[in-house]
Parts: sequence; C-alpha cells; structure tokens
Amino acid sequence: MSGYQDGRLRTRWRRTARLLAAAAAMCAGSVVLTATLTAGAANAGVGQVERGALAAPVVTSTTTGGAHTCAIRVDGGLWCWGANYSGQLGDGTTTNRSTPARVGTATWTGVDAGSGHTCAVRTDGTLWCWGSNSRGQLGDGTTTRRSAPVQVGTATTWARVDAGPTHTCAVRTDGTLWCWGFNRTAQLGVGASPYVASSPLQVGTATNWASVSTGFGHTCGVRTDGTLWCWGSSSDGQLGLGTLAPQTAPAQVGTATTWTGVAAGYAHTCGVRSGALWCWGENGYGQLGVSGVFQTAPVQVGTATTWNRIAGSSDTTCASRTDGSLWCWGKNTAGQVGDGTTGHRSTPTRVGDATTWTGGLAATDHGCAVRTDGGLWCWGDNSGGQLGDGTTAGRSTPGQVVLPD
Repeated sequence: MSGYQDGRLRTRWRRTARLLAAAAAMCAGSVVLTATLTAGAANAGVGQVERGALAAPVVTSTTTGGAHTCAIRVDGGLWCWGANYSGQLGDGTTTNRSTPARVGTATWTGVDAGSGHTCAVRTDGTLWCWGSNSRGQLGDGTTTRRSAPVQVGTATTWARVDAGPTHTCAVRTDGTLWCWGFNRTAQLGVGASPYVASSPLQVGTATNWASVSTGFGHTCGVRTDGTLWCWGSSSDGQLGLGTLAPQTAPAQVGTATTWTGVAAGYAHTCGVRSGALWCWGENGYGQLGVSGVFQTAPVQVGTATTWNRIAGSSDTTCASRTDGSLWCWGKNTAGQVGDGTTGHRSTPTRVGDATTWTGGLAATDHGCAVRTDGGLWCWGDNSGGQLGDGTTAGRSTPGQVVLPD
C-alpha cells in the first residue's frame, strides 16, 4: 500500500467513524449484539446457524438504508422498519421501529433507501420520497424533512429509483435519467452546478437508460445497449475510467456492451458483465473482492461467469450466482458479510449454504435478500432495529423477517 493510499484511507476511516458516531447518537446507540447473547461485536453471531424458515407473506423486493429497511410484499404493500430519526420510515413519525410497519395503503412496484431517506414508485407510475432532505434529496422542490411520502413532481412515468446518501436518481419509462439532491462532486451528472438541486434534473439527452446506482459522491448507470457509464467523484478510482479525475457528466467505462448490472458503494463500484464480476475503486476493507490497493479501472473478481445480481453500498458488496448461492465481502464490522464472523473479507465469502437466493438483494452495514419462497432474510447491524426482529441485537448470519399479514 502506497503512502498516498494509506494516508487517504486513514482520512477516509476517520471521516467514516465520525459519521457513524453521529448516526449512532441519532439512533440511540449503535452497540452490535448477537441475537442470543448480549456480547460485543467481536463475538457477534459466531457459530450461529440460520433460523428455520417461517410461514410469512411473500416479499418481492427489499432495500437497506443507513440503518433502516423497506420491503414490498407480493400484494404491493410497502413496509419499513429501523431507525427513523429523519422520518425515513414514512409512517408520519420519527420513532424507531424494530418490526415492520406499513407505509400508508398505496401499492408500490419499487423502493430504494438512502442513508436517511427513502423513495419508491407506486403502481400508477408516480414517485414519492420521504425522510432527510437537507440537500434536496427528496426532489419535492424544498429542503424540508418529511416523515410521510411526498410526491416528486407530477409525472406518472417513473420506472425505477435509486437513493444515495444525499442524492437520488431515477429512470422513467421513456428511458430518460433524472437526478437531484447534493451535487458537490458533480454526482448528479448535470455539470458542476447547481450545488444543490431540490427538483429532478435530466441527465443529458439519452433515452436508453436501463438502470442507475448512486454512491456517496458518484453515480453509475447501465444503458439498454449494454454500455456502462459513471460520473462524479473519482477520488479512489470509483468511476472505473483509469484516472482519479472527476467527471461532471456521464463517461463510458471501457467499450464493453455486455454490462447487465452495476452497484455503486461509498467509494467503490462493482458490475456484472457477461456473467463475470468486476470491481474498482477504494479497497481498504477488501470491498473489491481482490487483494491490493485501490483500482482505477475494472478488475475481474475470480474467474466465475455465473454472477447474476450485485448489490453494494457503504463498504460492503454482495452478489448472487445463477445457482442460487449468495456471496458477500468487504467491511464486516457489524457482521454484514453474513458469514458468522466480524472479520473483513477481501474475497467473496459464501453466506450459508442455501441455494435459494433469487433477488431483492441489498447491502449496507446490514444486508437483506429474498429467497425463492418469498421469505425475507436480514443480517448485520441492528442498532436501529433494521433487522426487523423486534430487537436491536445484531447478528452475523441471516435471520428471517416476518412481515404482518
């Protein structure tokens, strides 16, 4: 590790520690406990086995925020739980909840959680956000915090949304891409200004965006032609362009046209290309799945070509394979890798031995995923009750979350 990288990582870790301390204070404590023992994080979940599957309403998708979780059931109902200091649960309060609570009575098709806010698309194509809004990340034209969903504009053509720590991006059914919120590092893709955008701004003129993923200070998206584009901060090479220079507008990552998915973390990015897994950016916790220092261009993770889903936020990455297995790596302080330990992992580490993981994959300082039977399982940090088991005890192996009937 070079002195330059080491110095940058020390600064980065100190900054992260301050952010976590602030979040912990707001969430009334961040002590990580095991599910069955009131022990320290060093012993969290070691040797635990997954609890037996319980009969529960089927979940179709899930998302993990800084310290909260949301999930959509097969009936379209949206449920959220965990830390609620900014109203990110959408229940009209700022009260933490350690069990799932429904967000209104509307039906939804997609949801994504940022550090302190949440956004979701309804079945009628409208987009709604709630929670922290100090940087305009709710897109309602204000910087006012909201504890209940507020509509973003009047469009009824929103297809999918992705919420970052302080900015949000979304794709419409016409293939256009829109971003709003904090733009200090040009993460909105619309140039160096405005500094804050409290309403959606279109990113370029392309009409073939398929998906988007928001990191801390950067954003990446895949187009329908299989090309990958990134923009914003490149302090650790997280744009994958072979340089540490920032980009104020979308820049293509290489020339490949076979990208099928991308996930932007705090300062790293991973993507799937022709079934192979590639990562780049910061690697202080091993979140790239390879050894060594930061990478400014995509590097392949292992030799497997059966990866089909990828999720990453903060400094942890998770991905599933076509055989239904689930793998995580990177930062593991709270057991968010899900392997029964709290040691950081620099290579993909399998989460249990189940081969029934199908989707709904999400990862921050806690992880959640959906199995073939529609059961939702979560693990990792639980300081805000984000594991949904009625406690604030963390766990380093998956535990099932039962949503009310």
